[in-house]
Amino acid sequence: MNFIFLGPPGAGKGTLAKEAAKSFSIPHISTGDIFRENIKNGTELGKKAKAIIDAGGLVSDEITIDLVKDRLSKPDTKNGYILDGFPRTIPQAKALDEFASIDAAVNFDIADEAVVERLGGRLCCRDCGQMYHIKFNPPKIEGKCDKCGGELYTRDDDSAESIKNRLVVYRQSTAPLIDFYKDKGNLVNIDARPAPEKVLEDFKSKFAK
Repeated sequence: MNFIFLGPPGAGKGTLAKEAAKSFSIPHISTGDIFRENIKNGTELGKKAKAIIDAGGLVSDEITIDLVKDRLSKPDTKNGYILDGFPRTIPQAKALDEFASIDAAVNFDIADEAVVERLGGRLCCRDCGQMYHIKFNPPKIEGKCDKCGGELYTRDDDSAESIKNRLVVYRQSTAPLIDFYKDKGNLVNIDARPAPEKVLEDFKSKFAK
C-alpha cells in the first residue's frame, strides 16, 4: 500500500513511520532523507537543492516534487511506501496525483496542547543525539545521557514559543491537506495521543491484510 502520513510536529509521525515500514516491509521515505541522499551523491537535483539551502533559501516545490518523483521510481517502492513530510501543501499534493496513486492519507490527530507538552519536554544528548523526555522517557541521571554520559539540552526549536510558531505554520499550510484527502475519500484518522506502541497497533489493525 502507498501511504502518506499527516499530522502536526510532535504527533510522532517519524517514529511511527519507521516502525510501520518495518511491519509492512515497505520503505519509509522522508523528504529530509531524500535531500540528504541526493546532496551526498552529488546528483543534479542534489546540487540544485544544496545551492539553495547553503544560501539560506527554501527548496522550491518544483525541485522537491522532482526529488520525490525520482525516489518513487526506485525498485524498492513497487510493493508500497510511506511518504513522511510530503506533500506539505495543496500544490504538492496535486502534483503527486500526477505520478503516484495513494491508497491512504493517514492523519495522526493530536491537540496543540498535547504537542506543546510532548515537544516542550524533549531533551537531546549533545554527543550522540539520543532523545529523552522529562515526563515520558526521563534519563536515569538528570541531565546526563544513559548511553554515553553526554550533556542533555533542550533544542531551540523545542522552546514553547518555537513550538507554537511551528503549529501555526502547520495549521496554515499543511492542515488543509486533511480536507483535500477527505474529499478524495482516502483519509484515515488515527488518535496520536496514546503511547507510540498503541498508535502503531491501531494503524496496523486498520491496514492489516
